[in-house]
Amino acid sequence: MRAAIIASPGKVSVETVPDPTPGPRDVLVKVAACGLCGTDLHILQGEFAPTLPIVPGHEFAGEIVALGTDVTELSVGDRVAVDPSLHCHECHYCRIGRGNLCERWNAIGVSKPGGAAEFAVAPVANCVKLPDHIDVHDAALIEPLSCAVRGYDVLSSTLGAEVLIYGSGTMGLMMLELAKRTGAASVDMLDVNPDRLATAVKLGCSRSAASADELETRRGWDVVVDATGNARAIQDGLGRVAKGGTFLQFGVADYATTAVIEPYKIYNQEITITGSMAVLHSYERAAALFATGVLDPSVFISDRFSLEDYPQALDRFKAGQGRKIVVEP
Repeated sequence: MRAAIIASPGKVSVETVPDPTPGPRDVLVKVAACGLCGTDLHILQGEFAPTLPIVPGHEFAGEIVALGTDVTELSVGDRVAVDPSLHCHECHYCRIGRGNLCERWNAIGVSKPGGAAEFAVAPVANCVKLPDHIDVHDAALIEPLSCAVRGYDVLSSTLGAEVLIYGSGTMGLMMLELAKRTGAASVDMLDVNPDRLATAVKLGCSRSAASADELETRRGWDVVVDATGNARAIQDGLGRVAKGGTFLQFGVADYATTAVIEPYKIYNQEITITGSMAVLHSYERAAALFATGVLDPSVFISDRFSLEDYPQALDRFKAGQGRKIVVEP
């Protein structure tokens, strides 16, 4: 089969590799669509993946074409979206229900061969069958949506919150859509990319700007979400949280990124600073939300590339162009 390969930091190509074989409790998925994500850029830089080379692609969906010997829950021909999370189910964090913090954390497309290929293997337990009305080529959006659902689980937002989101890329826009549906009084969006900001306006954000200085506020925002991973945005966002408010680090920053906090202010104003790591008990809920039409794929997916053009797709994504970019093997 053909697959994208990140062979070493900065080096990606499309090559012919052996077809994967499902284990007893696995299925073989013919990939219909695989989304690109900021995590893929970190892997390209040599971060996250324990070893290279690796077939990337942790956001994917497709059709089951073969079953492991012990699989009874699904059938050949079923269309599925795949949760890439691979938890050990044995460590302390798995035992207390925090598998996303697993001490032996792995993921399809991060540490195990992923969906940027014609075929991918996945545990049957990680597969969610898609309803008939869902286009499998759009269903790669379910994985990032499940990360956004996890983010709102962490926030436990109250009704009537005033929300500020840094970044109107795919993840920022998904956080916008969820904020609108979880009782936010207002959702303001920031981005230095005017094209992306225009999409936030199209989706109905309350206000949009390139900088928070352009937006009037009496007291700051109850909820501030960084969906960029950018050091300057993070630092600015920490200073925009209202008394009693919450700052969520949702964007994936480089390992070396740092920010300065003011401990007295955190104490005196009872500010919460928290993070959201990947997927936790949120994938099936995201699939259910997606089936209701919570996202418009025609808005979220800006580009569709062939698998052979994976390096070019990655270049476009790295340049900050478009919104969600998917590869269709």
